[in-house]
Amino acid sequence: MDLKIGVYIDTGYGIGEALDIDALSKVATGEFKVPVCKAEPYWSDPDKLAIIKNDIANEGVNAIIIAGPSFRVFQDTFKFDGVITERINLREHVVWCHPANDEDTQMLAQDYMRMGITKLTKYEDRTPFTEGTEKAILVIGGGITGMTAALEAAKAGSQVFLVEKEPQLGGWANKFHKVFTGQAPYDSITDSPVQEKIAAINANDKIKVFTAHRVFSIAGSPGMFDVTIRPDGPWIDRLVREQNEWLAAKKAKEQIGDQEAAKPAAAQEEKAPAVEEAPEPTDFPHEMVRVGAVVLAAGWRPEDASAFDKLGYGEYPDVITSVELEELAAKGKIKRPSDGKDVNSIAFIDCPNQDSDHPLLFSSTVASLVALKQAHYLRQTNPEGKAYIFYENMRTPGQYEKFYQNMQDDPGVFLSKGTPVGVSNGSGGMTVEFKDTLLGEQLKIKADLVVLSTGMVPATKDSAIVNLKYRQGPFMPENPYGFNDSHFICFPYETQRTGIYTAGCVKQPMDLLSCEMDAAGAALKAIQCAELTSQGKAVHPRAGDESFPQIFLQRCTQCKRCTEECPFGAYDEKPDGTPLPNPTRCRRCAICMGSCPERLISFRDHSVDMIGSMVKSIDVPDEYAEKPRVVCFICENDAYPALDMAGMNRMEYSSFIRFIPLRCLGNINMVWIADALSKGIDGIMLIGCKYGDDYQCHFMKGSELAEYRMSKIAETLQRLVLESERISVHQLAIDEYHKLPQIIND
Repeated sequence: MDLKIGVYIDTGYGIGEALDIDALSKVATGEFKVPVCKAEPYWSDPDKLAIIKNDIANEGVNAIIIAGPSFRVFQDTFKFDGVITERINLREHVVWCHPANDEDTQMLAQDYMRMGITKLTKYEDRTPFTEGTEKAILVIGGGITGMTAALEAAKAGSQVFLVEKEPQLGGWANKFHKVFTGQAPYDSITDSPVQEKIAAINANDKIKVFTAHRVFSIAGSPGMFDVTIRPDGPWIDRLVREQNEWLAAKKAKEQIGDQEAAKPAAAQEEKAPAVEEAPEPTDFPHEMVRVGAVVLAAGWRPEDASAFDKLGYGEYPDVITSVELEELAAKGKIKRPSDGKDVNSIAFIDCPNQDSDHPLLFSSTVASLVALKQAHYLRQTNPEGKAYIFYENMRTPGQYEKFYQNMQDDPGVFLSKGTPVGVSNGSGGMTVEFKDTLLGEQLKIKADLVVLSTGMVPATKDSAIVNLKYRQGPFMPENPYGFNDSHFICFPYETQRTGIYTAGCVKQPMDLLSCEMDAAGAALKAIQCAELTSQGKAVHPRAGDESFPQIFLQRCTQCKRCTEECPFGAYDEKPDGTPLPNPTRCRRCAICMGSCPERLISFRDHSVDMIGSMVKSIDVPDEYAEKPRVVCFICENDAYPALDMAGMNRMEYSSFIRFIPLRCLGNINMVWIADALSKGIDGIMLIGCKYGDDYQCHFMKGSELAEYRMSKIAETLQRLVLESERISVHQLAIDEYHKLPQIIND
């Protein structure tokens, strides 16, 4: 594509007063021979936009540069069909944070002009990937969450395939005696809506239901997921056995990896252990469907209560779980399991795992509500009954505070902040001994029944459910607590597998009302994914991006770094290790581009050559001028907005630094470091998102990977007798903009 570039310099916002605009224009027209270069205040105004549109229509301009405000503002304003647009940040990154009419400030602006034009000249035509996409939605799980997701997707016009492993729809909602009301003032309980949902599902001709079926496998990628659905049968045992073998092999590799303490988890990801595929059974039917996106609503299972034997579970029949109490309450008046007598008092132990090294730290979000609800059961069926609730932390989020207040006002409900010590059985019933944390005393309470509010374990914990035919294995990636998510703050429905969205208790413990709301959101995200994928566009975080990785396979050395380091499973691989890209799985983070030592992977609008050329375009003064140059590669998701905010707050920092935004810090390729050092750049800085347990990286582990790669290049510098201090890596949250001047100036 032959480019005719137009440069439009904004002289508003104080830019015209702080910079020599003529000198800046000469960089474009003189050094780069740009045919069209104009300077006006506020190009975002309609009358100024008309000038740009006229140049596009009548002067043949097909690539433009707006040199003014940050690219994070006026994005839609400066979007022109069929025209490549590049933004140069003169406002937040130059004139708002550096002295006006200063030589170094002018040199900074001119370097940004050079880098911007260089970047634009390296753009290539983008052709969206739109081959054979489908828009139907697969919903896994026929509980209240799955049924809601299916209904919402069907209402929007999508064809839906709903798969439920049980013989009937409804899931756990079939077993709940009562549920919390979904209407104000949220202070009571009501009947479960499950039967209404089932009737609506059966009446909707856009929803095809598979009960007593499971997903045998999911292959392909968003827009092209090929799903095999099978009825229950002997194949399940074989599949479970293979999954257990895969897990055992994976855990063994992880233990070996743990011995490499200096190596971060991001760099330890291993290839999924090979498991011989089971022969295809032929004695039962199966169905193949192609879908565009998946909603994973497989739900939860109760925590194994045998871990609480110190509280008498398994030893005394009158020590039961909250799930077992639901079954008793559904029969009418609550009876003691031991002798069938009426229950007049119940001791609820909310989250019995609080005082132990237990992984289910989220369980009490729902457990506290369940204890209050079940205390209400007793009070409804037995007005003389007494309910004792022992809790460490009472959690009743949102509107449920009203229900909590209602139960506090009930004279038959006693709430005590305390830790259980033990449970024993005497002639008068059960005795609960607990330490009251408010009074500091150890007390005892007698009750007819003891109920343990156990946690909710996601159904995907140690069970593949989706059975992905991915290089990374059949399982969904999990957070440390076993739940599926990707970037909970910014992308609450997404998982690490593009096109697969979680909803309900597979994501976190929820009550029924929360599950319904979550299901609606996940259904909409799945529809959005299918629609954008059909147009060849990314869904998130780079929504609308039409680029995808281009790989020059002729020089591939089968090192497998791209397939191992991609956080989202975008690559499969051939037996010899050659990568097999799946374009619609790609999130456009370009981590694979940074991982490739042969520089074989690039995007048409973001390439190794493009960034390297930008680095080389920087004007480096003679060393005697005492004007050092530092290149800072900065993440566009958190660090770049923080830099913008530093400019908005007029925070001044060194004008010797040049910022180059990257899609993710994991995007950085080692050749750019070499380019910078060979150019005479004095220092290289990387600023990315925070990683670790409280990670904030939009792409999961990009920042961590960059840190690991830089540690290796620092070793190389030391071997070359160069100072390793030339390279520094920093983590920054989006709201820590006030730290930037110190990081840069130091």
